[in-house]
Amino acid sequence: MARLTVNNEPVEYLMVADTPLLWALRDGSNLTGAKYGCGAGSCGACTVDVDGRAVRSCQLPLSRCEGAFVTTIEGLSRERDHPVQLALVAENVVQCGFCIPGIVMAAAALLKRNAMPGEAEIAAAITNICPCGIYPRLVEAIQRAARAQRGDELIPAGAQPGIDPAEAARAVPALTSR
Repeated sequence: MARLTVNNEPVEYLMVADTPLLWALRDGSNLTGAKYGCGAGSCGACTVDVDGRAVRSCQLPLSRCEGAFVTTIEGLSRERDHPVQLALVAENVVQCGFCIPGIVMAAAALLKRNAMPGEAEIAAAITNICPCGIYPRLVEAIQRAARAQRGDELIPAGAQPGIDPAEAARAVPALTSR
C-alpha cells in the first residue's frame, strides 16, 4: 500500500510494494499518458514528475513513492497549454507521438530547475529515446518554451493536435452487416 498525491489528488494504491509506479498510474488510476516502452528505464517513454524531478516510472517501485507528489502528462495541463506542449507543436516536433509525453515531462522538469537551458543542459536532461529523430527541433522547442515560461515570448495556442476529450468518448453507431 502506498499513499501519494497524483495530479494534485490524494491516492492510495492497494498494490504490492514492488509494483512499478508506471503500472499503478496506468492500471490503478487509468492515467495512460506515461507509456511502457523498454521496461528498463532507458527509453524515457514512462517519464513523470516526482517531487519536481523527471523520473522513469517503470523503475520506481510504489514502496519508494510514499508521500510523493507525482505529476503525469494528464496533470501537467488539462488544456494542453503548458509552454513545452505549445512549443513542441509550434516547432513541429511531434511525429508519431509515442515518446512525446515522456519528453514533455522531462522538459517541464528541466525548466523548473533551469529557466535558460543551453543545448548541453537540454541534451543532458532529455535522454529520452525518439525513433523518429526529433532531436534538432526539440532543442529549439525547449528553448522556445523556456522563453515563453519566462515571459519573453508568446506562443500562440492555435489548433491543438489530437482529439477533443469530449469527442473521444462519444458513442459510435453500430456497424450494420450487408
